[in-house]
Amino acid sequence: MTTILPGQTIGIIGGGQLGRMMALSAKEAGFRIAVLDPAEDSPTGQVADVKIIAPYDDEEALNRLAEVSDVITFEFENIDYEGLKRLTEKAYVPQGAEIIRITQDRIAEKAAIRDAGAPVAPYVEAQTFAELQERIGEVGFPCVVKTARGGYDGKGQVILKEESELAGAEELFAHSACVAEKFIPFQMEISVIIQRGTNGESRCLPVQENIHKNHILHETIVPARVSDATAEAAITAAGQIADHLDLIGTLAVEMFVLEDGSILINELAPRPHNSGHYSIEACTISQFGQHIRAICGWPLRTPELHRPAVMVNLLGQHVAPVLDAIPVQPDWSIHLYGKAEAKHNRKMGHVTILAEDNEDTLRRIEESGIWR
Repeated sequence: MTTILPGQTIGIIGGGQLGRMMALSAKEAGFRIAVLDPAEDSPTGQVADVKIIAPYDDEEALNRLAEVSDVITFEFENIDYEGLKRLTEKAYVPQGAEIIRITQDRIAEKAAIRDAGAPVAPYVEAQTFAELQERIGEVGFPCVVKTARGGYDGKGQVILKEESELAGAEELFAHSACVAEKFIPFQMEISVIIQRGTNGESRCLPVQENIHKNHILHETIVPARVSDATAEAAITAAGQIADHLDLIGTLAVEMFVLEDGSILINELAPRPHNSGHYSIEACTISQFGQHIRAICGWPLRTPELHRPAVMVNLLGQHVAPVLDAIPVQPDWSIHLYGKAEAKHNRKMGHVTILAEDNEDTLRRIEESGIWR
């Protein structure tokens, strides 16, 4: 088992906010950071020791990253699978490339979840719109049709309430094959972030409750307002999936909670996740610190919650009013990601608030008027 020590260099593919927070955690321990990203002034690049400015699939740039890094990780999943696979042959990439191949494609991802023994909504896959027309009866209406590749934050999907709306899904096939899932009403969305080391041991952050607005994560509430049985089922399912995928590093498992308290797995993300940002202040180890330990071959720590917490995302329209609120909000931990332009609905940062009563925190967030 390879152990990477402070003073050595961690290479990160992707220069966004997840890479930035990984890098900051790593630098606390004394690691050096190299980043590959097309942007000159990426969030990760601002805190890195080595910047390689090139597209993610640039073979020469990947070779340069391999030369300067003792271990390589990634901060998002939409990277070139073939390039990453070649990189694993010349550099130490403990997470491997296979998990990227699986999570880039909803068809492969759903098959992996099912094969792990975790619950998913009934679904069919279709390579063409004609095949969808033939198979849609297997799931019925209402249903959700999603592109197998490339969708995020609600993009690349359409809800069909009845058969007369089926034509609305045809344009999705211009991008890729699709899956159609039976629409099952749910009470809430939760996630489990599981992290697994090179020795096979795993740890989970507390179960998180997630509230979305316009398909973008708005708030994460910890602990999730679910029963002990639901929380246990969620953690068990995450463990089954992590073991099946032979995970090293981090996996965020997003789930639906149904009226009876049972769960269905929605999707996977093979890296630190927006819903785990609260862990920087609220837990005995953050998702970023644990990720660094996992890929570097260090023993994992058991995350424990210091106090209940609410994390709320800062989109472009929220930045100015949050900055104005700093003098009157001593309990707010504010994180800005170093992005140059505060565009509407662009993730610019987050705020974490620790308190004994999350219901009071949620009320105070609403009363601030910033996120209306």
